[in-house]
Amino acid sequence: MRLKLLLLFILPLLTLAQVQTITNLQLELKKETNSEKKLEIINEMVSIAFEQNMEQALVFAKQGVAFADKVKDKNWQPKFYEMQGRMHANLLQLDSASIFFLKAEKGYSAVNNKEGLAKTYFKMAWVSRKKGNLDTALQKDLEGLKMMESIDNKAGICDAMTRISDDLTQQNRLEEALDYAEKAIAIADKFNLTTEKFYVNFNAANVAMASKKYQQSFSFYDKALSIAKEQNMGLPTYADVSNGRGNALKRLGKNKDALADYQKAMEYAKTANYQNAINTVTANLGEINLILGNYKEALKYQLETVKLQEGSNEKANLVENYHHVSTIYSKLGDYKTALEYKQKAYDLRDRIASIESDAKMSEMLTKYETKKKEETISTQKTTISQQKLIKSLFIGLAVLLLGLLIIGYISYQNRAKKNRLLAIKNAENELLLKEIHHRVKNNLEIVSSLLALQSSQIDDQSTKDAMQESQNRVNSIGIVHQKLYQGTNLGAIEMKDYVLNLSESILDSFGAEEKVELELAMEKLDLDIDTAVPLGLIINELITNTVKYAFPNGENGKLTIKLERKANSILQLIVADNGVGKSGVLQGTGFGGQLISLLTHQLNGTMQEQNDNGTIVTFDFKLKKTA
Repeated sequence: MRLKLLLLFILPLLTLAQVQTITNLQLELKKETNSEKKLEIINEMVSIAFEQNMEQALVFAKQGVAFADKVKDKNWQPKFYEMQGRMHANLLQLDSASIFFLKAEKGYSAVNNKEGLAKTYFKMAWVSRKKGNLDTALQKDLEGLKMMESIDNKAGICDAMTRISDDLTQQNRLEEALDYAEKAIAIADKFNLTTEKFYVNFNAANVAMASKKYQQSFSFYDKALSIAKEQNMGLPTYADVSNGRGNALKRLGKNKDALADYQKAMEYAKTANYQNAINTVTANLGEINLILGNYKEALKYQLETVKLQEGSNEKANLVENYHHVSTIYSKLGDYKTALEYKQKAYDLRDRIASIESDAKMSEMLTKYETKKKEETISTQKTTISQQKLIKSLFIGLAVLLLGLLIIGYISYQNRAKKNRLLAIKNAENELLLKEIHHRVKNNLEIVSSLLALQSSQIDDQSTKDAMQESQNRVNSIGIVHQKLYQGTNLGAIEMKDYVLNLSESILDSFGAEEKVELELAMEKLDLDIDTAVPLGLIINELITNTVKYAFPNGENGKLTIKLERKANSILQLIVADNGVGKSGVLQGTGFGGQLISLLTHQLNGTMQEQNDNGTIVTFDFKLKKTA
């Protein structure tokens, strides 16, 4: 009780001190005229806010991104992209986090910042691990380790080995996990890496927990918490470690002590707006109250946990929590609801894809260990005839993949129509439909990655451009499915948000996000998938055409996209630019022009083009239905 009262007294004082510090920095920022110093001040504001309030830190990170983009500082741009991605990740906005980590990766690569690149790989791995893609997480952490070794960054090497140990722990490969944990501890001790000593102890506690050595785990967590407070590492860190201590105490049967630690962790997490920890601790509070027989209290936390995990599509622990809710309802005598949640648990368990086998993981580690020895072997030069053959194969493969994609999409669309009425009758099918859209999106990402990989091996620029355009077409369909499984309405897509994400993705792929100003002149509008996908492909082709032809010689320009519903079920799309006005996309005979014509006919539409003071392309679609 004394500790709780002390926290209630100290936390507001700490928060007040942080607010005052940030206020002073904001005043200093207004007075400062030097761009480099301004960026340093914003960076400090993000760091301070991160320790106390995630959402405020995200606001400052966005401010840093905007200012770095404005002054075109190539060194600071990826740093703020990485910061914004980190805030999105900790708020469990995982898709947004991935977008900014990809931008950070691109920016760090451009300035050859290997340390920044490695740290971005670590954060990408965290997102993959959160999504359940454990093989991808391990691969990214191994890439980060290799990068840190190339610059002999001892702290970075220690960090990477700790993260790899965590990857292996989650795969229940505990001997390998312990090996990497011990390597990390040895490096931290040898080189007196003060900050890393916290992380190696925290990770060792996790490995011990997975190994069922609960007393040893508690000791490691306790030591990590002492180090964190000595170094004033902030409320999010205190929340994570207090939650870990609670887990160890629960396994030791000290349930009341565990409840106290979980309650402290929740206070830390809520004060810092640390959503990831809030979700985790909420689940643990539900479980510990269930163990203690506080069933009504347990039900409150468990229902909140299920809601949070369903909303963020976090399936890793959802099966277990369905079981917990079922048990609580059974204890409360509501056997009908208990049976419903038990069935949900079994259905979800059957739908979760199995992870990669241990053999594949071991092969990945072996490749990493042997690759360093093989890096000195040079690759023989490919002959001219082989280059032509490879290029032809790549183009053929791209066409084949696109064809398969269209066929697969049509097949999926037909199946979706047949199943729609059944989905209305059975609410549980909603989760299944979200899973389908998620997997379709993931499969499209694989196709996109294959196209990108092939494109990187092609020297001919025209072929490379064609591959990039194909990749953008695939991405435009993938974003539709991403919006469907993330949204609350599985039958419709909100077009303004979709068009914004699609446009930014295309401009970024051509490196034109700074050259072309984007304006969306549209209100909120929901459309069904049969309409959204063709519209997305049409917009994709028009943006691509604008980037390629409207602004020659590196000129800046403006691109406006307008979409609105007119009378008599008419949907009007206008795409305009203030470029040279000579694109002629609708009169052209290229693949893009033909695709636009076919898709317009599919939507029962008409189109016209004007080339005065830029290009204006107008479409009128007479739709059978709009959402």
